[in-house]
Amino acid sequence: MPAKESGAACKNKRPCGSFICGGIFMFWDSTAGRALVLIAALAALALTGLGLRGRLRARNGAPAGKRGIFSVKVLTYSAICIALSLVLSRFKLFQMPQGGDVTPCSMLFITLTGYWFGPEVGILAGVSEGLLRFVISSTGSVGPLQILLDFPLAFGALGAAGFFRNMPYIRFRRSKAGPAKASAAVSSGLFTGYVAGALALFCVSFVSGFVYWASYAPQGENPVLYSAVYNLAYVLPEVAITCALLAVPQFRAAIERIKKQSIG
Repeated sequence: MPAKESGAACKNKRPCGSFICGGIFMFWDSTAGRALVLIAALAALALTGLGLRGRLRARNGAPAGKRGIFSVKVLTYSAICIALSLVLSRFKLFQMPQGGDVTPCSMLFITLTGYWFGPEVGILAGVSEGLLRFVISSTGSVGPLQILLDFPLAFGALGAAGFFRNMPYIRFRRSKAGPAKASAAVSSGLFTGYVAGALALFCVSFVSGFVYWASYAPQGENPVLYSAVYNLAYVLPEVAITCALLAVPQFRAAIERIKKQSIG
């Protein structure tokens, strides 16, 4: 739940020194502060990638000496998904007052990287997308921990969809009297993974909401309840829109083709 105004967390808190506190907020909202966060996070991503060396090719039985971090195909598809997610995030169907938007399926493409290539790729793609969102966003921030929760951790949580990529397919007939070849298969992992990723994003945003933005709750209202309702107000509509899109057979078929290519 990124705030619209800097310094919101100082509201109703113990005095921290207006000059020091204001200087910290101004730094994190400055170009230099955002650049520092991006550089530090990219360094952390690089170290994480090195720690995951060989995991993807080992899964497919590649020789130990030929195992890389990620293949060109994985990097290309991930970059395209991050770009699509960023572009779609600029089209806001509805915007909450303290941050959080209903967009046309911008969360879907990060969950797809996890569904296609596994949770490691999905989480790293989500963290990268969250960092880019922070750098290009105009929203205020109150410090590095809030930035971590609202951007890389929240969007990285979408990659949890990858843990459900191997769930079984559900087969059914398109017509009661049709032949066997008229049967169709729907991946339960596709829907389950997307919903799980969106739920994980909600949980991180929910924690950020009642820790950092409790002062925005109406007087007398429980800040925990306020954060839950606030974040559900934009997560649920986007989940409903995306699930409706995933219900289109042709769209699902395109997703499954890319997944088969990633395995092959």
